[in-house]
Amino acid sequence: MTTALAATALLATGCDQVEKAVNKGGDTPCSEYTAQNPDDRRTTVTKFLEQERGDNAKTDPNTVDLSIAAIDLMCGAQANPDAPIREADLTGVFVPK
Repeated sequence: MTTALAATALLATGCDQVEKAVNKGGDTPCSEYTAQNPDDRRTTVTKFLEQERGDNAKTDPNTVDLSIAAIDLMCGAQANPDAPIREADLTGVFVPK
């Protein structure tokens, strides 16, 4: 019984890690991004920001929220559904304009 509980706990915590490993981050095309639920979008954008920064430090939630807004705007206006979210204009999110 204890082994089964430990295995279940390991699987539950591992799912988030598997999702982050499979997630394309900044290479996610707008068509996939817009089809994601809000939690998956947050995971995608967080991974993208971590890729851009080149470290594993926690990303500020306000930065994630601003980036989501910029990416939503770009993907909503994007004529090319295959455009990766990394093409969003995040000027002002990382460095003030």
